[in-house]
Amino acid sequence: MNDRNKDRHVIETLGRARVVVEDGKVVAIGRPVLKYCPLWAKIRGIKEINEHVIRDNVEFRIRDFGMCTAARALELDVFVGFGASETLMTALRRGLLDATVTVCEGAGTVITSNPALVQGIGARLGGIIETSPVEAILRGISERGGVTLVPPAIDQPAGLRIALRMGYKRVAVTVCTVEDAEQCRAISKDAIIFGVHLTGITRGDAERLFQVADLVTACASRYIRELANERAILQAGTAIPIFALTPAGKELLLERAKEIEDGLLLSAVQLPMLPAEKQPIPLV
Repeated sequence: MNDRNKDRHVIETLGRARVVVEDGKVVAIGRPVLKYCPLWAKIRGIKEINEHVIRDNVEFRIRDFGMCTAARALELDVFVGFGASETLMTALRRGLLDATVTVCEGAGTVITSNPALVQGIGARLGGIIETSPVEAILRGISERGGVTLVPPAIDQPAGLRIALRMGYKRVAVTVCTVEDAEQCRAISKDAIIFGVHLTGITRGDAERLFQVADLVTACASRYIRELANERAILQAGTAIPIFALTPAGKELLLERAKEIEDGLLLSAVQLPMLPAEKQPIPLV
């Protein structure tokens, strides 16, 4: 957690470009890893990822829902049919989970049993690499039944421990590193471990992650897609799929499917199903 006087947030988004936001302004944009993302192409019509579209999109999110600022909205609509926040929201709402441990800019690790808060935090965010405490965000989370670390920090294993100490039994935790995933599994054999923000993961780390996770988002990872052929038991989505690796993960995705209003195709097939024209470019 950044403790400088300046309000500073580092996120990875839109092709895994590293973006720095200070005092509500975009001050730096790194080079994106991807040239094309089918999710952003579908939702925002972005055909090529470059610095210009990254800046425009991040500045739009700052204006639209106050990302990285005191004006942050913490209740947002569904963004995609099968996303991490949407899946966890549904699982909380339908009683499959008691609580979740996720990450929010301006707050760090957040423990909550409030489905709307989980969706509001994660719907349109991206990977949080570094963040500073924002009092208005911390207050809004607390008012909605969320708990943050003291002092605020990004520490998913610590958040899982707190959730269990609070008496929650069925807890899901999002992780973006294999080290966090392994620590969380060591803390609880019953936790639902959800791997997110995995573009660029090495094959070795992907193999380790598949040993302990229940769900993983493929992002633009070549190795997540390759290993899904061996381990996945359910796939949601074809462009940026989520793979269930355990029966517990499968149950969460199937429960999410019940809330999808569009048509759904359920078919027994060899996984993964990855139409070439729908994949990110390049896979890394």
